[in-house]
Amino acid sequence: MLPYGRQSIDRSDVEAVVEALGSDWLTTGPRVAQFEKDIEAVAGAPAVTVTNGTTALHTAYAAAGVGPGDEVVVTPMTFVATASAAAMRGATVVFADVEDETANLDPAAVEAAVTDRTRAIAAVDYAGHPAEYDALRKIAEPLDAVLIGDAAHAIGSTYHGRPVGTLADLTTFSFFPTKNLTTAEGGAVASTRPDLLDRARTFKNIGMVRDQDRLRRTDEGGWYYEVQSFGENYRLPDVLCALGSSQLSRLAQFKAKRQYLTARYDELLADVPGLRLPVQREGVDPMRHLYPVRVLDGRRREVYDRLRAAGILVQVNYIPVYWHPVFEDMGYRRGQCPVAERFYAEELSLPLFVDLTDDDQDRVVEELRTILGS
Repeated sequence: MLPYGRQSIDRSDVEAVVEALGSDWLTTGPRVAQFEKDIEAVAGAPAVTVTNGTTALHTAYAAAGVGPGDEVVVTPMTFVATASAAAMRGATVVFADVEDETANLDPAAVEAAVTDRTRAIAAVDYAGHPAEYDALRKIAEPLDAVLIGDAAHAIGSTYHGRPVGTLADLTTFSFFPTKNLTTAEGGAVASTRPDLLDRARTFKNIGMVRDQDRLRRTDEGGWYYEVQSFGENYRLPDVLCALGSSQLSRLAQFKAKRQYLTARYDELLADVPGLRLPVQREGVDPMRHLYPVRVLDGRRREVYDRLRAAGILVQVNYIPVYWHPVFEDMGYRRGQCPVAERFYAEELSLPLFVDLTDDDQDRVVEELRTILGS
């Protein structure tokens, strides 16, 4: 079986984890701080670690002050957490359509969707290709809305020379095994704004405040802390941070291999009929998390079923978020984002991961050619 994504673990990763297990710190220790520094070096902005990509989003919305009465504009072409994390904060989720070329949030659709209640705009760097953040910022700033980048697919990508962690007010990452690097489960929130990062750090640490300058009562002992607002326990342990730092040390190698495989797919699939390949815009240097093709002429289901029957475990990314029953029960209806729905009807993610071999890739291409008649 050939999966669509898979982690790459080597001896150095194993040794890093074993060393952490033998230390005095399994959680909230020095490897957490080190991993956060390592993320900053790649993301371009200070970061706090959390337990996964979903809790990263929840933490980002909390740091942005999202709550009841607020609206959050979100792309529908994403994993459900980009929207559900905002809904769980009590906000009203407003879906704006995506661009046909990239499947990223369409700034024109966002501009039509925002109101004076818009508290945040959340873009997703679909498949590792950064969204149009400069255009989105021009919409967000007059509204005093927080711009959030869901970069679960995109650590290692750049946009006009800028790393993804610097493009939005808050940027979230996921380190799930199929992503560009892994901590097994894990995530992070990065921000160039110290106020937002401080809120994120406090929220993910159960709301605990220890800084003497921020305490309401300063005459207690050294053990004293306060909870001034509610938070969650989203702390990523040292053991997983050790794995993350080890993985980050090889991120450039991971990117080079993913770019090689992407270019090879581009070449091998260029003449296959009924197939539309992903694009890369000028000024974007993506670290491809996915290789999403579009199967035309209504044949996506057939191609999906036949590839899977052949042991090639392709995936579909994603079901439009508002199609899920939880949103349907809230009154959202199909048809509201036609570009996203058309993209969903055609999208198929081909295997793409660091340890994918040329022979594996040739097998995928040949099966596709056989099915599509090329």
